[in-house]
Amino acid sequence: MTGAAAALARTPGRLRSLRTSDPVLTIAVVILGLLVAASLAGRLIPGLNDGTTTVGGRFEAPSLAHPLGTDSLGRSLVARLLEGIGTTFLLSALAVLCTAVIATALGIVAAYAGGWVRELVMRIGDVLYAFPAILLALLVAAAIGPGSTAALASIVLVTVPLMTRMVCAAATDVARRDFVTSARISGVAAPVIMVRHLLTCVSGTVVVQGTYALSVAILVEGGLSFLGYGVQLPAASLGLLVSEGNVYLLTAPWILIAAGTTMVLAILAVTLVGDALRDRLEPREAVDLT
Repeated sequence: MTGAAAALARTPGRLRSLRTSDPVLTIAVVILGLLVAASLAGRLIPGLNDGTTTVGGRFEAPSLAHPLGTDSLGRSLVARLLEGIGTTFLLSALAVLCTAVIATALGIVAAYAGGWVRELVMRIGDVLYAFPAILLALLVAAAIGPGSTAALASIVLVTVPLMTRMVCAAATDVARRDFVTSARISGVAAPVIMVRHLLTCVSGTVVVQGTYALSVAILVEGGLSFLGYGVQLPAASLGLLVSEGNVYLLTAPWILIAAGTTMVLAILAVTLVGDALRDRLEPREAVDLT
């Protein structure tokens, strides 16, 4: 069995090992599951996220009729929050998917080619990674213009450098192993080696870094929407709700509390799941990041 095949065979066992009695991980998974279910409910159940079906008075405090109160237009905050969770999660997931594809391709090609190609990819990543994430995101959003597209592009540009670096480091370690050298000597085509051996062996790193990128994506979306460069009204996102809650903090503090708590729980849950995946999927040995 080749190293790539062995790595692939070990993955199901590692994933099954996540079913442990770790209470923190269990809580994180439950919270993440509830948030995902809420985001799906807000989009799939007719009328659930339609503010016109549950209109009350402006800035009503939490009550039996409106468990989280109402906003500045009298819309149920539960409905707005469900829509916001769905928007934030969908936008973040799409951005992370784009990031994973770009970073994995760049990292594997750079690792396989080595030499100046690897150095060029790593140094460009260093330059981008040196910029503060929110500053880089704001520059992209300002160039494209406010909106979901700007938020998506900003998240991708912020998260690609680190994931590329980690994938390249892991793939470089694999590229130096005997089974890859044997494949090269045997005349196996480079694309086949990169997909069959390198991609298979670094899949755990991609999953782990993708999970971390999701938490960063939620944070960046929140920051951009809070500053007015991300998702725009009349749509809702967690960042927009936090921004609205900040404006009406003294009048309706429940808006900021609900949206802010949801965002913090989402980021914390995703990060904890990422930590658990890292412990079980990534190799224990250190890899060269230079």
